[in-house]
Amino acid sequence: MSKNRNNKHKNQPKKKSDVVRKGTKQVNKKGTTNYTVEEETTLLPYLLTVITNKSRNAVKSILTRGQVSVNGEETTKHNYPLKPGDTVNIMSNQESKKRSELMGVSILHEDQDLIVINKEAGMLSISSDDPTEPTAYHQLSDYVKKEHPDNKIFVVHRLDRDTSGVMLYAKSEKIKEALQKDWKNTVKERIYTALVEGDVKEEQGEYASWLSESKGIKMYSNLEDNGGKRAVTHFRKVLGNENYSLLEVELETGRKHQIRVHLKEMGHPIAGDKMYGAETNPLKRLGLHATTLVLVHPGTNKLVRYTSEVPKSFLKRVK
Repeated sequence: MSKNRNNKHKNQPKKKSDVVRKGTKQVNKKGTTNYTVEEETTLLPYLLTVITNKSRNAVKSILTRGQVSVNGEETTKHNYPLKPGDTVNIMSNQESKKRSELMGVSILHEDQDLIVINKEAGMLSISSDDPTEPTAYHQLSDYVKKEHPDNKIFVVHRLDRDTSGVMLYAKSEKIKEALQKDWKNTVKERIYTALVEGDVKEEQGEYASWLSESKGIKMYSNLEDNGGKRAVTHFRKVLGNENYSLLEVELETGRKHQIRVHLKEMGHPIAGDKMYGAETNPLKRLGLHATTLVLVHPGTNKLVRYTSEVPKSFLKRVK
């Protein structure tokens, strides 16, 4: 009897969850858990092997609520592909609750150096004349202070109030200075999605000009060097109909209102951009979304990519 029982255990295959836990599980001070993937698989099956104290439905709920990220990018896809070396981050319920208290801002990625957010249209990046108005900066400042009262965040770049999408803040002055000192070489890609008026005929192209600012906040463009700042914008048409076109826009330079001015100069102002010639406002907001930010992480020197999905309201206008 004893011999059979021993043989049974000897021949029984080792559970995948046992393999995953050996030196690949890390819990940080916020109670958030990181796992390093050792075998090619997909996300939900993997989560079921590492979260052993919850039911299948409870694990699916953790994924659906946005508490899981892979290599720093939040995902809710059950079949998200995983490969050896990938890092799966499972946010604690307490951390998830803290993040859910943010308004008009959701955190895409956070580590000891950076906070990367998805900012909604209408939310100011930094400050407001009204001290009671919530801004991304003030909310994130309060958020990091909940962990320790001395914690701070630092502004690295900004998005216009009516532009949504990916932006980042530094968690120390040292990281802020490292990013701003060599921003042009540190940032490898800044990609936006723009819903513009009219049917753009070119499948892709480039627009370059010199931009200068008036006494107000409006920017002006000149094809000749008039002492302004040179600005270069690349674009690719993604979808379109006779009324609107959806463009993927990549910045070669990062001037104030650059995309808005250049698309207006091309004869296709961004929908909702009355300042720069738009005649329609189908989204009840500016049709500009910061989709992708790729940079060399100042703390690890690794290339990282942060993305935010194109709003469904943009896509509906070009179907």
